[in-house]
Amino acid sequence: MLDVVRYLLFALFILSTICAGFTSIRGRRASDFLKRGLYQAMTNIWMGIMLIVLALIQMFMFSGSTVAVIVEGMFLVLGAFNLFAGIRNRIHYSQMKNEKSPI
Repeated sequence: MLDVVRYLLFALFILSTICAGFTSIRGRRASDFLKRGLYQAMTNIWMGIMLIVLALIQMFMFSGSTVAVIVEGMFLVLGAFNLFAGIRNRIHYSQMKNEKSPI
């Protein structure tokens, strides 16, 4: 059972890394600042998910030494910050996009 969890976490880590890369590239190539902001917000969300999953992988793979717990905690805090900042920015840019588009 624990092996299944490890493989699922690893698959989620790979998926979030690929999605973060694609949204980052799309965001850098976008000419409109609203699209750029939306893509960068999605990049933050995927990076947050990636860091949280990385911390969970460390929890399941390695023993609970002091250094490992500190690194896991840092990844969890940084991942949560990226996730919530990305969600907040996504809401902000979505509202700006809705205000800009005529009904």
